This record gives sequence, C-alpha cells and structure tokens, in this order.
Amino acid sequence: MSELNGKLVTVFGGGGFVGRYVVQALCAAGARVRVAVRHTRTAEHVKPLGNLGQVSLCAADVTKPATVANALIGADMAVNLVGSFDNLDAIQRQGAANVAEAAAAAGLSALVHMSAIGADANSAAEYGRSKAGGEAAVRAAFPTATILRPSIIFGREDQFINRFAGLIRMLPVVPVIGADTRFQPVFVGDVARAVVAALPGTGGETLELGGPETYSMLQLNEWIAKATGHRKLFVPVPDAAAKLLTFIPGGPISGDQLKMLASDNVVTGTNGLAALAIVATPLDAVAHDWLNIYRKHGRFSDAAAA
Repeated sequence: MSELNGKLVTVFGGGGFVGRYVVQALCAAGARVRVAVRHTRTAEHVKPLGNLGQVSLCAADVTKPATVANALIGADMAVNLVGSFDNLDAIQRQGAANVAEAAAAAGLSALVHMSAIGADANSAAEYGRSKAGGEAAVRAAFPTATILRPSIIFGREDQFINRFAGLIRMLPVVPVIGADTRFQPVFVGDVARAVVAALPGTGGETLELGGPETYSMLQLNEWIAKATGHRKLFVPVPDAAAKLLTFIPGGPISGDQLKMLASDNVVTGTNGLAALAIVATPLDAVAHDWLNIYRKHGRFSDAAAA
C-alpha cells in the first residue's frame, strides 16, 4: 500500500500544466488532493482525474498568507508548483516563503517545492535569482522540504516544444535565439512521478530533474522539424541582434529570458530521477503523440500513420 494512501495533499498551482499530472499521479497513489489555485474555475478540469470526492478545489494565492494557511487546514503534506515569469520576487521568493512557513506552522509532515535548474542567487537573470530566493526561504522555514529543479519540461500541453513546433510550421526560415544553449528536456509525467516519490519525505534534498538526452537549442529545433515532417532553414541569431529584439514590446523574447539563455539548462548536481528510481522518458518516445497536429496533414499524413 502506498505511503500516501488516504493522506490529504494540498497542491498549490495544481491546475496548471505540471499540476494536472501531479494531481493524477497523487490520485493514483491513493492520496486525497486539495488543489489550491487563485481562481477555482480554472482548475475544474483536474477534478475528473481522481475518483468521486478524491479531488477538491480551494481558492488560494501564494502572495496572500491567510489564503495559504486556509488551504493547508487539515492537510498532511503539500506541494508548491507555483511559478511565474512576471512579478517574480512576490511569487517565486515571497510566495514560496509563505507556503513553507504555513506548512511548518500547520505541522505538515512533508513539503515538495518546485524550483528550476538555473536557480542561483548570483544569476544574471532575475528569474534565476528569484528561484534561488524561494529555495532559501523554503530551507529556512521547512528544512526537511524536498526541492526539485527540473530542466525544460515537455508534454502535450507545454509552452516550449509546442511553441517552436508552431513557428516551424509557419515560417519558411526559422531564426534560433541561443542556438548553442543546451537543454535536458524532462517529461512532465516523470516530473509528476518524482513529486510523488519525494513526498513521503526524502529529507531536505535538492534534486535536479533532466531527461535522458541533451540538445542544443538548434538541435532541438531540428528535431522538432524532422518529427513534424518539415524541411526548414534554421538561422542562429547573433547575440547583438537578439538583444535588440528584447526592446520590442511584445517581442519574441524578454531581456531576462535572453539572460537565462546565456547558461546551459542541464543537470549538474544530483540526478533526481535516478535517485528516485524513475526511468527517464525520451522525447522521441512520447512527443509524436501530439506533434502530429503540426504536420502538413496532421494525423492523416503518411509519416504519422506509419
């Protein structure tokens, strides 16, 4: 019987891309899940992921301590998946502190905090600094929390692989910013399994999560083009030109995102999937399940049918 069977786990950010997989994995392990999101109507799609009554919704905002404390009433454990590219300090540092402090005050037995590879107090990017600040706050308030640092997460609903697949389908010539930056894409299902495996309390560890393969940004774009049946010309964008693009309102990349691309996004510390006995899923093993929509004739193309 799972150690989570019958336990009540509050998942902050459980209605998002990663959240839906975490909720499903927790339900499969027998846990009762309380999904804490700012607007409950945005998370209604996760309720059918469990049995009748196994998943409930709760309004909570990690920047508002009172709502966080309310979401943890009666809970045994918690998971914080909340992240953002806006209002970074309030959400990723102070918000993380609010969750960890409330979890400690409520006497929870375990906390899993989702950070990211690249969390660094000395990072040139505000995103990396805010993630590092969140980690430090979690460690200070809840020392036995497990911190997970994934590389780029891929899956059917992601905003990374899908974004580039859409551009490749649309553009005759595809510009590539940060062409040499390396990534270690990790499958969202593996990330969810890592959360479940870490929840019983691995005890104050920081684990990086990366898939079995490493790609440069250029190689990743080339892989997507091949997987979707497109022959394209890829043109690496020089750093100076990329910097100019950051000044365009609503442009393809922000200044902070460009700074993030200056560093590789690969596992350099403890390989969390291996440590948790999870076999990493290759991109090629699952991506074709949804990338067919970017092919010329969708799932009816010859390559898709094969």
